[in-house]
Amino acid sequence: MPHPASEPHPASSATAPSRRRKRRTLSLGNLSAGTIGNVLEWYDFGLYGYLAPMIASLFFPSSDKIASLLGAYGGFAIGFMMRPIGGVIFGHLGDRVGRQTVLVTSVVMMGLATTAVGLLPTYQQIGFWAPVLLLAVRLFQGLSVGGEFTGSVSYLVETAPANRRGFAGSFANFGSTGGYLLAAGFAALTTLMAGHHAVQGWAWRVPFLAGGVLAVLAYLVRSRLTDTGYEPDKAAEDDELPIRQAFRRSPKIMLLAMLFTWGYGVADYLTLVFLPTFGSKFGAISDSLALEIVTVTQLFVLVLIPLTGWLTDHWILRRSWLIGNFGALLVLALPFFAMAQGALTPFAIAQVISGLMLGSIMGVAPAMLSEQFRSEYRLSGYSLAFNVGLGIGGGTAPLIATALIGLTGVKLAAGAYLLVGCAMSVVALWMLKDRGRQPLR
Repeated sequence: MPHPASEPHPASSATAPSRRRKRRTLSLGNLSAGTIGNVLEWYDFGLYGYLAPMIASLFFPSSDKIASLLGAYGGFAIGFMMRPIGGVIFGHLGDRVGRQTVLVTSVVMMGLATTAVGLLPTYQQIGFWAPVLLLAVRLFQGLSVGGEFTGSVSYLVETAPANRRGFAGSFANFGSTGGYLLAAGFAALTTLMAGHHAVQGWAWRVPFLAGGVLAVLAYLVRSRLTDTGYEPDKAAEDDELPIRQAFRRSPKIMLLAMLFTWGYGVADYLTLVFLPTFGSKFGAISDSLALEIVTVTQLFVLVLIPLTGWLTDHWILRRSWLIGNFGALLVLALPFFAMAQGALTPFAIAQVISGLMLGSIMGVAPAMLSEQFRSEYRLSGYSLAFNVGLGIGGGTAPLIATALIGLTGVKLAAGAYLLVGCAMSVVALWMLKDRGRQPLR
């Protein structure tokens, strides 16, 4: 069935598959299914980041420690580079086959990849092929991440009642934050209990193998879903690819979603990833203390995420909430980085407040973005926009911030880039419509 070139009025889409669904209730099973995959995905990404120095020595040995570490972080970056490709592939599957296919496939892929990292032979055992195999696994993982987050958000929002979509969608970020915290805790516990020598020898494998156990649990939860979210209408399926539909029918939304998520990614990675490093390198606190403070901050963020999602279901429009938080972060960007150069107290204040502001954004952005797209191409459009913006914009933010400091000699250049990122998101949000009080299309 051909579609008109422009977006129809919501009333005209009453026969769309997404509008013929039964009355929704907020199910613990649905929330668990949407959350657990993100716990697994970000547990692995966090674990790789936390153990990067050890991975560098085992898979990228070099007399130059910097070169070795760059090799390990290169594997980290490759995962981000694959996210847009994974977003297109999984977005197509989700829109043409169904959401459950994406939910199950992504956790199986990540579970296999995480387990494989824990079983890989090191450079000392097989030489050149060790880093080659590791990078291949990272490519595989990057593909799965490209579909996991947006697939779970789409599922959570589509299976929630209309007045619970913000709260339900927030659980994707609740899972990702929980995954990072779980990775930090498991890595620290392994190091503490096994000791440095054992960790270098065999114990580093244990956290990765534990990820395989988590993957089995995620698979069992997702393979037994009774409500699988949006299912494509085979009788009315359009031959045009869903991603092409997204660009043809919603070009403005695609562009604004990429702009918004690019700024969102800059804010995310500069406040919760780069700021602790900045504080330890240019301030007066140690690396370990900076990481402890950001870990405590993430615990507060974990609580704040679902709270803000619920708040925008009942009290304030999502668009207004996001503009307010990005606007405030924009104003405070330079002061936060100035404070991070100081002693413990000013750094802690900057880290906690900026982290809480970002947490307020993380609780609301999933529903806000997924509601922008129509059901038949929601996952394709959302996945590509999100993974280009947050994956590439966010993934390169620490690198760009560091380069700006080096080029200008001004430490606050990192804060200036945060300011620019927030401005990008504010502009995009100002031009997007708030669909939080409207039926899903």
